[in-house]
Amino acid sequence: MIRAWLTPILLALAGLLAGGSRLADGSPVAGLVLLAAFLLLAAVTSPLAFPRSVTSAEALRRGEADGRPVVYWRPGCVFCLRLRVRLGRRAGRAHWVNIWRDPEGAAAVRAVNDGNETVPTVLLAGRHHTNPDPAWLRARLDELD
Repeated sequence: MIRAWLTPILLALAGLLAGGSRLADGSPVAGLVLLAAFLLLAAVTSPLAFPRSVTSAEALRRGEADGRPVVYWRPGCVFCLRLRVRLGRRAGRAHWVNIWRDPEGAAAVRAVNDGNETVPTVLLAGRHHTNPDPAWLRARLDELD
């Protein structure tokens, strides 16, 4: 759990230090801008930027029932963040599995990626797609509705 929050916490602390030093130097605007930028980065890299994760077993059950994709991800992954941002509101249509919180999900990802925990890995219609193009997944999600 702490591993997922390490990067956002460090970014927030760096923002406090950088912004605080600018404030101490007499540059309040620069200090607030730095603080805001680091806090924004912390928010974007936190697990809160992703839809609520479910277990791998639950995601697979739901995916079979509704035909929606299962997205295996982990906090701090820039490729996962890219996929999440590019999907926009459509991201909620997929079932998200945080592999750091679900050992079965991590094992599933390793099984299809030569033993590596390469994410994002998307399971759709029985096929795994490692680091798919966000536009491709957006189109698949649009087809499902």
